Amino acid sequence: MMKHALPRTLKEEHLLEPTIAMDGNKKPRTDLVEDDPFARSVRPVSHGKARDDGNWRAQTGPRVVQVQFSPFSRGFTQSFRPAPVLHTGSFWHFSKTEISDLAISLAAFSLGLSFMFHGGLLGGMMGMGPSLLTTIPVYFMLGLIAFGPAFIIHELAHKFVAKHYGCWAEFRADPGGLRTGVLIALFIGFLFMAPGAVMVAGNVNRRQNGMISLAGPASNLCLWLLGLPALLLMSSEGILSMAVFYWMVANAILGAFNMLPFGPLDGRKIKAWSEPVFWSFLAIFLGLVYLTIFPSGQAILMGA
Repeated sequence: MMKHALPRTLKEEHLLEPTIAMDGNKKPRTDLVEDDPFARSVRPVSHGKARDDGNWRAQTGPRVVQVQFSPFSRGFTQSFRPAPVLHTGSFWHFSKTEISDLAISLAAFSLGLSFMFHGGLLGGMMGMGPSLLTTIPVYFMLGLIAFGPAFIIHELAHKFVAKHYGCWAEFRADPGGLRTGVLIALFIGFLFMAPGAVMVAGNVNRRQNGMISLAGPASNLCLWLLGLPALLLMSSEGILSMAVFYWMVANAILGAFNMLPFGPLDGRKIKAWSEPVFWSFLAIFLGLVYLTIFPSGQAILMGA
């Protein structure tokens, strides 16, 4: 007797699908697993649901629409992070994870700066002997005072402007980037570090996205201007004068670097929102770098 094959139901088709889709190492239906939101940003398909005021809309789960990368962390090696847990706390809310990540990133960044100031192991650091027990802590504190605010305030500026527009925003450290940066500074005396990133989840339009990105460089501009009177009034010698000088160097470099219109840098999102704003801030920071770092620019600055 001929047996007729029964039509498969939709459920049966679904159960058979993984067998067809599987290959050597790929597990069934892995394409449906959400990737680490820290590793990439997901743009909403349409901004039609985004309100102009940026207020939060209810959604079934966190959707990362952008990742604001920290000043030294462009295109670095990412580490796995679980999906963020959206909180309902106040505007000034900091989770324990965020506070811990900020502290670890700042400490690692300052340690890397200390190694950089010593020139690294290849730059004569090994020959300094017991004096390192004194000089490393001194330069560590110099990094905290001079470069720390440029990094921390830059990140918090992204965070609070994003929260102003109704988004969830928290800083997350990148352990791999921190380790790599410290080791590079230790061996060759050059600092290229990936401390981490501010993760932003919510619905924003292009203008709001640009404003969130602009907040970081704008904070560096304010900090540079804050240090200018102190630099002009102080003598050129002493640890305090050195700290003010590096304060201004850090903010000028971070601002200029972030304004580059490439990859995940702030400049790319600012340029997509407003080219006049982008070119204005880029020109400002290039001018600050010239005035702060180059001898001819320093002569103009000190003679002002």
